[in-house]
Amino acid sequence: MTKKIHGSDGQAKKPLTPGRIVYLVLAYLVLIFIVLVSVGPILWVIMSSFKSNGAILTSPFSLPDTYNLDAYEKVITQFNFGTYALNSLTIASSSTVVAMIILSMSAYVIAKYQFPLKNLIYVLLTVTLLVPGHTKTQPIFSLIMSLNLYDTKAGLFLVYLSSSIASSLFILRSNFASIPRELNEAAEIDGSGFFRTFWQINMPLAKTGIFTAGVLMFLGNWNEYYFASLLTSSPANRTLPVSLASFNQAFSYDYTRMFAALTLVVMPGIIIYMLAQEQVQASVAGAAVKG
Repeated sequence: MTKKIHGSDGQAKKPLTPGRIVYLVLAYLVLIFIVLVSVGPILWVIMSSFKSNGAILTSPFSLPDTYNLDAYEKVITQFNFGTYALNSLTIASSSTVVAMIILSMSAYVIAKYQFPLKNLIYVLLTVTLLVPGHTKTQPIFSLIMSLNLYDTKAGLFLVYLSSSIASSLFILRSNFASIPRELNEAAEIDGSGFFRTFWQINMPLAKTGIFTAGVLMFLGNWNEYYFASLLTSSPANRTLPVSLASFNQAFSYDYTRMFAALTLVVMPGIIIYMLAQEQVQASVAGAAVKG
């Protein structure tokens, strides 16, 4: 005999048959496994940053006995952590802001205007999602060297500026396309020009998509390692992900400080995404449907 379960709205849900119970159990087991695999290592690193080397080696999965910030203090004060963090923040944020201004206007034009080869241009820009990033190493390196921007923040800025063109355009175009064309037509009748219509009418209405694309681009630039290690050589211009290599050498047997450094590098990105995850997920899902 099956039992019907009613939700808060009074509508009957699917009955809990033996087959559905098995399905739910398996589904939750898979979800728990995914959570453990993705979140478990991060939690382990954070907990280990509060433990001594001996405790990490003898009981790696136990909770720390005490919670002190000595390892974090030493990492920040003794290994130029502030310089690396400022470099990452400056390059990632500035490239994201400039890219969002340029890509927002590009997506707006693609979504609202008709011009020759529009679809081809959009396809050529978005198809770069299918191109592995490492295949662009030689042309990017040659370009940076020819511009005499090797080992400079400006060189990384230019690389990061173009790092998420395809994904950002995909999100932004769908957001601008969802804005009624009648608003543009009414603005044109009132004498509004291109830039005024874009900045005062379309930009505020597309702020969710712009915020989502900006967050995703910033996180990608913040965590980027490959080009940061390839195009910089001095500590004055290196970013946090690259600094982890020097931390690994300096803390080769000091696991507490190594895990503290790892925590300081990954936590800002995690916190930013946690704060914005609902808006990001909703915007990306909406872009997939509208696109």
